[in-house]
Amino acid sequence: QGQLVESGGGLVQAGDSLRLSCTADSGRVFLWYTTGWFRQAPGKEREFVAAISRSDTRAYADDLVKGRFTIARNNAKNMVYLQMNSLKPEDTAVYYCAVAQPGSPARVLSSYNSWGPGTQVTVSS
Repeated sequence: QGQLVESGGGLVQAGDSLRLSCTADSGRVFLWYTTGWFRQAPGKEREFVAAISRSDTRAYADDLVKGRFTIARNNAKNMVYLQMNSLKPEDTAVYYCAVAQPGSPARVLSSYNSWGPGTQVTVSS
């Protein structure tokens, strides 16, 4: 599935927006596999944020990001995005893009076998 690279993180204030991007270096991998976004805050486990399947089915961690985050894919650019609005200090974390093994559940960490290095998002209050 190649190498994934995230970008778009940064330091913002509460209420601001950011758009994270994920690109892959090995063809149109996002067309064929479920792509997910996870995040990991200091001292916490990595947690599911959102995912989009090859058929454009979307899943979200509703308790964390409901109504605020949107995952999307641009096939022509071979990119997957995470639009994050109304950011809160508790959204501060390293955000990771990952590609899942075929047929595996989108919300489960162990479903994903290809990960980017992550991009830091820091939200100040």
